[in-house]
Amino acid sequence: MIIVNYVVAVLLLVLGLYAVCTQKNLIKVVLGLGIIDYGINLLIVSVGFNDGGTAPIYTMSDLLNGVASSFFVDPVPQALTLTSIVIGACVDAMALALVIMIYRKYKTINSDEVRRIRG
Repeated sequence: MIIVNYVVAVLLLVLGLYAVCTQKNLIKVVLGLGIIDYGINLLIVSVGFNDGGTAPIYTMSDLLNGVASSFFVDPVPQALTLTSIVIGACVDAMALALVIMIYRKYKTINSDEVRRIRG
C-alpha cells in the first residue's frame, strides 16, 4: 500500500513540473506549483509512515509497564507537512495576487506576451 503513495507522489511531482515548464498561462503555472507542493507533502507523509504503527502518545501506564518501546509512527514528518501546507497556501495566494497585478498592468496572463511588452 505504501508503494502506491510513492508512485502517486512522483506522478504529482512530474505533472506539476510539466505544467510549470510547458504552460504559458500564468494561472496554470501557479496551479502546477500547487500540484508540486501536494506531491512533496504526500512524499513526506509517506516517508514517516510505519505500517502497523500507532500514534506516538505515551500514557502513564505504558511508561510504568515498559511498553514505551512500541512501534510508533514518526510525528516529525506530519508536523513538517502541516507547516508545509500552510506555507504552500500562502505562496499560492501570493502568486495569484502577482498574476492579478500582472493582468492589471499588461491586460494578459500569457507569459510570452508579458515578456514581449517590456515597456
